[in-house]
Amino acid sequence: MTRPRVVVVGSGFGGMWVTRGLANRPVDVTLVDRNNYHTFFPLLYQVAAAELGPTDIAHPVRSTFRRARNVTVRMAEMTGLDLAGRRVLTDRGELPYDYLVLALGSEANFFGVPGAAEHAFPLRWMDDAIPLRHHVLTRFEAAAGADAERRAQLLTFAVVGGGPTGVEYAGALAELIFGPLLEDFPGIAPEEVRIELLEAGDTLLLGMPAKLARYTQERLARRRVRVRLGATVTEVAVDRVQLSDGTTLPTETVVWTAGVEGDPRVARWGLPVGRAGRVPVTEVLSVEGHPEVFVIGDLAYSEDADGRPLPQVAQVAIQQGHRTASNILRVAAGRSALPFR
Repeated sequence: MTRPRVVVVGSGFGGMWVTRGLANRPVDVTLVDRNNYHTFFPLLYQVAAAELGPTDIAHPVRSTFRRARNVTVRMAEMTGLDLAGRRVLTDRGELPYDYLVLALGSEANFFGVPGAAEHAFPLRWMDDAIPLRHHVLTRFEAAAGADAERRAQLLTFAVVGGGPTGVEYAGALAELIFGPLLEDFPGIAPEEVRIELLEAGDTLLLGMPAKLARYTQERLARRRVRVRLGATVTEVAVDRVQLSDGTTLPTETVVWTAGVEGDPRVARWGLPVGRAGRVPVTEVLSVEGHPEVFVIGDLAYSEDADGRPLPQVAQVAIQQGHRTASNILRVAAGRSALPFR
């Protein structure tokens, strides 16, 4: 009897936990990703702030599944999807499937702000964190020999977005700068450095308790981070940020953490796309009309019992991965899939 073929695309939290749940079970799994490592994304901001090295938060995917005889790891980029023919198209060939799990994650959402995509630093992937880390350190090298006006521009750092990533990065950047970095540059005074956290809304950490938002703002102030609420960015240039109230911040460092959207390629592949580029899924996390295709993690749009969208965080992806693995095994055995809660 032919074993069911499962293709999992994406080695983030969702993809890894699906594959773990199917390891050494009666299915054949192919895990596909453009990288051959899994990144612990909750600590990516610490790599960007030079607190951790890349290898501290990255782990080889092949090492994770070396004892799983039914798992094949393929380093490849997904380029298309043939829903009718049940084939995943990649830059290294086609992969037929009986069940497909798309766990492609999300991309930075620049909301159409002019210049943001070209000049701001997103913080979504390892390939974002390392260049940002280098950029911050070289601003201090350049400032060491610059005049006062140029130095002010070099030493102003704008973080756009007051959600968890923006808050974490602003705090970590302050720890780096006002700790070891300024010790290495005795000619730069602490008051010459400006870290600005720009949030368009009226609170930090929207969706979390107000008490936590107030505590966060107080802690950031102690770390010399200036929080600007109601600060909507209208343009990002190579040497400045423009705000809706007319304020111009001269800076060469804009870190964009204002929001994310689903992988924009999925719409071209024939999948339904809804709010923020996310794929609406059924209660069992499958695509309507395609019960063999599951979408999980940041790319999936589903709601909790109160009708609120599930957040795009690791714990949701992990739990969805657990449920999807068990559902694939149930369906393959002739039983019905169970809803995700």
